[in-house]
Amino acid sequence: MDAITAISVVIPALNAAARLGGTLAALGPGPEVIVVDGGSTDETAAIAAAAGARVLAAPRGRGSQIVAGVAAATRPWLLILHADTRLGPGWRAAAAAHQAHPEQAGWFRFALDSRDPRARRLERMVAWRSRVLGLPYGDQGLLLHRDLLRATGGIRTLPLMEDVDLVRRLGRARLRALPADAVTSAERWERDGYLRRSARNLLCLSLWFAGLPPGLIRRLYG
Repeated sequence: MDAITAISVVIPALNAAARLGGTLAALGPGPEVIVVDGGSTDETAAIAAAAGARVLAAPRGRGSQIVAGVAAATRPWLLILHADTRLGPGWRAAAAAHQAHPEQAGWFRFALDSRDPRARRLERMVAWRSRVLGLPYGDQGLLLHRDLLRATGGIRTLPLMEDVDLVRRLGRARLRALPADAVTSAERWERDGYLRRSARNLLCLSLWFAGLPPGLIRRLYG
């Protein structure tokens, strides 16, 4: 088993037909790909199956969907990836090199598929947050060995903030930046406005640290 075939990619999805095909195509051959559908009413499941992914159903909520995907995964390394996040061409080499560090979880550089200068500013802010605060989000992907995930308590079945919950338990010392892009759809920022969406995300994070139940935060997140 080489470095890439040692990876199970777990993708929670919900009505992701517009973006999922590109996400799957960017992975290329080799990894086991598991798409966990949370009750889509579009062609999400059909697109995943046509691309050769294993398709599972789970209760709606990224946490519960990821838990189901991890339980079904058969490879030693896990790559948790959002359905609208497309890994850049260098991801395979970065992932292979990272496998020399099973004691750490790797995250990719956040990028948006937009030419808007505000997207570049947001990317720089996310880079700072990830490196200085040790808070990469799920839309940057997370590559880790299943033994590390088990040692840190696994994924919790939260409707939101499951990524923040996990990286906080990992801690900054067990997080490692990977030299490849995770290109995420800018649709939410362009729809809601860069400032408004970023402020909403920051508010959700603040409410999470304040102890507000994730179900309530989800309503605000939109």
